[in-house]
Amino acid sequence: MFSIFDQREGYNRREFLRVGSLALGGLSLPQLLAARAASEPKSFLTDKSVIFLFLQGGPTQFETFDPKMSAPDGIRSVTGEVQTTLPGVTFGKTFEKLARQAHKLAVVRSYRPGDANHDIKPVVHKDTLGANVGSIYSRVVGMNHPVSGMPTNVLLYPQAVDSTTQPGTQSFGNLGSTGSVGAAYAPFVPGGSSTLQQNMKLKLSRDRLDDRRALRTQLDQIKRNIDGSGAMQAMDRFEEQAFDVVLRGVGDAFDLSKEDPKTIERYDTAPLVRPEAINKKWNNHKNYADNAKSLGKLLLMARRLCEAGCGFVTATTNFVWDMHADVNNAPVEEGMRYMGAPLDHALSAFLEDVEARGLSEKILLVACGEMGRTPRVNKGGGRDHWGNLGPLLLAGGGLKMGRVVGQSTANGGDPQTEPIGVSNLTSTIMHTLFDTNEVRVMRGVPTDVNRVITEGEPIRDLVG
Repeated sequence: MFSIFDQREGYNRREFLRVGSLALGGLSLPQLLAARAASEPKSFLTDKSVIFLFLQGGPTQFETFDPKMSAPDGIRSVTGEVQTTLPGVTFGKTFEKLARQAHKLAVVRSYRPGDANHDIKPVVHKDTLGANVGSIYSRVVGMNHPVSGMPTNVLLYPQAVDSTTQPGTQSFGNLGSTGSVGAAYAPFVPGGSSTLQQNMKLKLSRDRLDDRRALRTQLDQIKRNIDGSGAMQAMDRFEEQAFDVVLRGVGDAFDLSKEDPKTIERYDTAPLVRPEAINKKWNNHKNYADNAKSLGKLLLMARRLCEAGCGFVTATTNFVWDMHADVNNAPVEEGMRYMGAPLDHALSAFLEDVEARGLSEKILLVACGEMGRTPRVNKGGGRDHWGNLGPLLLAGGGLKMGRVVGQSTANGGDPQTEPIGVSNLTSTIMHTLFDTNEVRVMRGVPTDVNRVITEGEPIRDLVG
């Protein structure tokens, strides 16, 4: 992270500029400053972005997008169903707003996560070399957009939009993992506070931003700090262009106060679930509250980042979708009031917003968790882990929308048609971001990275 602070306002005030990203073992600032030299159009890119909304904990397929109301009590959706704009297609009753926009969506009812483990697939898994999907993207395009200077891969936790929320959990894996791709391609995480990030703060007053000598002095100090940490060898000749980066205003994309207040209000999910309305007997009650406070604004920030040139955004709230009805987690019917209502509101606001801004074809939204839930409700009214089938929703990105892909068995526990797996989802994302035929013959792309991008089979019913 490269930050500028106004010394007169103190270091506890919000930064008024933030650009670039600092990953473990690698600094993106030189790449950001060098971008001008490589800003010619790249034929292997589609000029599209992806937002991956990771529903951590494992959402239920029944109460979301495959209600199975013809199944016996104890299997079918406990929240009932609502008719969508697609003939004969229903969603769980919680999703009334989204049901009215089903013609803008694609729902996969034969998605097989592969196992019932709490982990961070499909954002990070073996098919992506143990790296965040966005790190595969950054490995090819670079860590910063050549024109806007935006980080190309960003990871958003609730604290990115609401400082009162809890830190992002890594209990079941690191969403910022880079696997074998290399630590330099880690996602930029707004709100991070590592020692290396602290070393990347420029402490200049606003009225001295036009003083190149002062700026050079601060950059030299940063270089000494980073060199001392072993994270960087030199900032090279592009130091001279740092002031030009400042003028590009990259930090504005991370600042929701720059957004139209009416748009912020439209996305806001906090009023839907007040903390006082959440039963405190569940140990995860703070997670439910954080989910409501941050979910809508996370999607709004993700949209802003994509507009500014970010190619891949991972957004997630804290662990909320684990509906066991045990000491930690609420049962399904109650849990859907806490989680389903904000998700319905946030997704519908996003769809309306990107359409109004002419971005529906430019941004692909993916929403799923690491697994699904059991066909049968347990004795406490919850659903347990299930890896054979889970919900998957996609919207936009130039894919074919207004359809249901595949079918599940009568009890909603397995794919009845050909299973769609994690590798198919990853390939669909890669085909959205890249012209894979161009990437296949590119020089300089590691063989294993090239293979991730070009060799998978996308979801055929959605791609071209």
